[in-house]
Amino acid sequence: MKQKRKAVSIFGKFKSIQSAMMASFSALMILAVLIFLSIAVNYTKKTIYENSIHYISQIIKQVNRDIDAYIDYMENISSVIAKSSDVSRYLFDEDQMTQEYVAQKERILTQFHTIMESRSDIYNIAIVGDNGKYLVNSGSDKLTDYIDIKSLDWYQATMESPIGIAVSSSHVQNAIQSSYQWVITLSRALVNNQTGKKEGLFFVDLNYSAISDLCSSNHIGQKGYVFLIDANGNIVYHPKQQLLYGGLQKEKIDEIMNCTSDYFFTGDGAQRRLYTLSRSEKTGWCVVGVADSQELQKNAKQAQIMYLIVAGCLLLGVLVISNRLSQDLTKPIRQLRDCMSTVEEGNFGVSVDIAVENEIGSLSKSFNVMTDRIQALIEQNYYEQEQKRKSELRALQAQINPHFLYNTLDSIIWMAEDGQNEDVVVMTSALARLLRQSISNEQEQVTVAQEIDYVTSYLTIQKMRYKDKLEYEIEVSPEIRDVKIVKFTLQPLVENAIYHGIKYKASKGTIWIRGFAKKDKALIQVKDDGAGIDEEKMRKILQEADLAEPSLQKSGGVGILNVQKRLRLYYGKEYGISYSGKVGEQTTAIVSIPLLRGVEDGKKGE
Repeated sequence: MKQKRKAVSIFGKFKSIQSAMMASFSALMILAVLIFLSIAVNYTKKTIYENSIHYISQIIKQVNRDIDAYIDYMENISSVIAKSSDVSRYLFDEDQMTQEYVAQKERILTQFHTIMESRSDIYNIAIVGDNGKYLVNSGSDKLTDYIDIKSLDWYQATMESPIGIAVSSSHVQNAIQSSYQWVITLSRALVNNQTGKKEGLFFVDLNYSAISDLCSSNHIGQKGYVFLIDANGNIVYHPKQQLLYGGLQKEKIDEIMNCTSDYFFTGDGAQRRLYTLSRSEKTGWCVVGVADSQELQKNAKQAQIMYLIVAGCLLLGVLVISNRLSQDLTKPIRQLRDCMSTVEEGNFGVSVDIAVENEIGSLSKSFNVMTDRIQALIEQNYYEQEQKRKSELRALQAQINPHFLYNTLDSIIWMAEDGQNEDVVVMTSALARLLRQSISNEQEQVTVAQEIDYVTSYLTIQKMRYKDKLEYEIEVSPEIRDVKIVKFTLQPLVENAIYHGIKYKASKGTIWIRGFAKKDKALIQVKDDGAGIDEEKMRKILQEADLAEPSLQKSGGVGILNVQKRLRLYYGKEYGISYSGKVGEQTTAIVSIPLLRGVEDGKKGE
């Protein structure tokens, strides 16, 4: 046996198409916004890094250009001194006692004085020859006796330089007595014109703060800074130079020296740093800009917050729009569902408004055609059933007339045989009146008052027949007298009470007819004090009154069965005849009908 596989769908978890569509729209938009956020955040981060690198690169390149310009200026000054014939003759001529020699010295010292007066960033200015001759500052300063100046790094670097010029790293100048300042020494080799060899040098000790000012005047955020190293990786300037010398701070010198690009990143998280480099072709120095990565991303965080706010607004807008769209898109479906619910309740006189020409519109058209056809079939079936019901009612009604007529004529015959001619005339007149009443009203229903009048005429006839053996009492509440009832309902009950109750009683019997309202029903009791009915027979009558109507036929004849059928056909199964009583006691037949005064003929209960 084949088993049907149940289709599994994520949309099956939603109770409505609208919620499924809204969830789908929202999920797609949320995914799109998340993708947008991811791209935007990464792009912003990348852009900020690129802009920061470019900005810092411009700063350190400017610092490099400023330093190069400063060194160029100092080199020009050194060039003026080094190319002076007075310097060459003063250092390298043998004769030192001539008046010209003294004049040369004065002119050189004058130049020194002029330069130092015009430049506050120069600590020392001097010329030194390998032969031991030298002039320092104003001429009164001396070289340190215990230090061979030719053994110093910056002196050797100058002599070994192809161009004869060298710029040292920052250092303490200890070659001059009483002058131990942090300086940067710019030195130029001096050539002996007689031998054509480098036999001395000119040097200028530049104030360290001059380079410091050039570097510190440029800011890279609150945590960023600029420092300077020479071609060998030695620190020329650093804003925290004392910490470096004390070993409390370290820089990525090896990474800087080995870096082939203009920048690199180091560290992670809060320790992440951006190093941007600019190397001078002139001095070989490298200006390094250090920026804190978190500071660079400060603007990125602000942008991210803005993106989140925009994304939140977009999502809110998406929820509103998706809710509106899902409502509009599912409105025809909801209308179709509501109409189907109405049809499920049995109302087929509904139709769906077709607002769109799509699959839902086509389905709505088919639904309207279906309900129209079902409504037509229902109306046709109702008409046919109504006609059938009326035919059954007419057929049952036709059974009453001959049955009642037979019993009445039987009574007339009985009285005629007994010689009661006057009573025969009265009874015949009463019978004629009854027949006129029955044929004068073609409606299926009459009022309770009319039915009581009819029964009164009938009881009049029967009392004439039984004379002192029958009495009757009739009491009907005014509130039910205008209630409609199927005609010829009470006469068969009264007849049954006479023939099956009073007739078999030795003494005079009485029939009571009572009418009253109870809740939404009108009740009419037909009670007699005849021979009564045994409990078994009563049980069968009560048990089978709703379904097994032949029991009524057996107990009460065709009249009672006829009445029960007509009442059930007209009002429904909750209405009709019920019996109560015992053998030797009063027997009561109760007719229940709807407590309605405006029931029209042909409007039966279901």
